[in-house]
Amino acid sequence: MLPEFNLLMPKTLAEALEMLIDHAPDVAPLAGGTNLIPDMRGGRHRPGVLVNVAGLDELGGVRREDGHMIVGGGVTIAELLDAPLIAQTAPVLREAAAVLASPLVRNRATVGGNLADASPAADTAPPLLVLGAEVELASKEGTRRVPLEEFFVHVRETLRQPSELLTAIRWPTPSSRSVGRFRKLALRKTDAVTVVSAAVMVEPDDAGRCGEARIALGAVAPTPLRAHAAENVLCGQALTPDVIAEAAQLVAGVTCCIDDVRGSAEYREQVVKVLVRRLLTEIAEEVK
Repeated sequence: MLPEFNLLMPKTLAEALEMLIDHAPDVAPLAGGTNLIPDMRGGRHRPGVLVNVAGLDELGGVRREDGHMIVGGGVTIAELLDAPLIAQTAPVLREAAAVLASPLVRNRATVGGNLADASPAADTAPPLLVLGAEVELASKEGTRRVPLEEFFVHVRETLRQPSELLTAIRWPTPSSRSVGRFRKLALRKTDAVTVVSAAVMVEPDDAGRCGEARIALGAVAPTPLRAHAAENVLCGQALTPDVIAEAAQLVAGVTCCIDDVRGSAEYREQVVKVLVRRLLTEIAEEVK
C-alpha cells in the first residue's frame, strides 16, 4: 500500500521548481514513477509531497545543439528508441534502451529518472558514461552541470539536491568514426534487473589504431563507473587479441561486486571481463 502523500501538478518547469524548493526536503519529483512508486510501496522512500513533472514541455525533446546532443530529462526510454538522432549519433545508447525492462516500462520510464534513481544496474548509465555525458540540474536558484561520472555518489545516492530537478542530459556529438557497443546479462531476456552490463566506445585514429577509448560498467560496484586503467591500455594500440585481453583483465580491478540472489561476486567479476572482451573484439572487426 502506498503511504499518504500530497500530489502537486505544475504546468511549467518554473512552477515545478518553485514547488520543489517550497517543500524540500520532504519532496520528490514524479515522472514515470517506475522506480519511485515501487519504492514507496515497499517503504524505502516516503516523501510527503510528489511533484508531477511528467509531460512538461521543457523536459522533452532530443536535439543537436552547438556540437552536443541534448536529451530532455523527461524523455521516455521508448522515445529514445524512436529518435532518429539517437540512432544516428549514439547507437550505443539505443542498444541499452532496447533492452531496458519491458515495453510497458519503457513507455513510462524516463532517462532522467533512470539516472536520478542511481541504481548501480541502471541501463542508460554505462552508455552515457562512454559518451562523456553530463547532467543538467535546475533549481529556483539556477542551473548547474555535473559530469555523469561525478553525479553518482553511492547506491541510490547522487549529487542532486531535493530542490533540484534533472532537466537534461548532454554529451559531445561523437565523431562519425566512433564505434560503440553495449551488452548486459540478466536472468531473463526481458524485464529483468541487470546482473552485469558494459558499454565500450572506441574512436580509431588515421592508422586504424585506438585513438580514444571509453569503457563503462554497470552492476559491479556501488555506482556505474568507468574503467580508466583498461582504457589507457587501449589508447594508441591496435586492437589485437592480446591488447584486448589485457584491457579485459584490468576491468576486473575496478569492480566491487557483491553476492546476491542474481549472482555471486566472483561470477560478476568473470562475466564483466567476458563482456568487455567480446565488445572490444566486435569493435576491432568493425574498425579494420
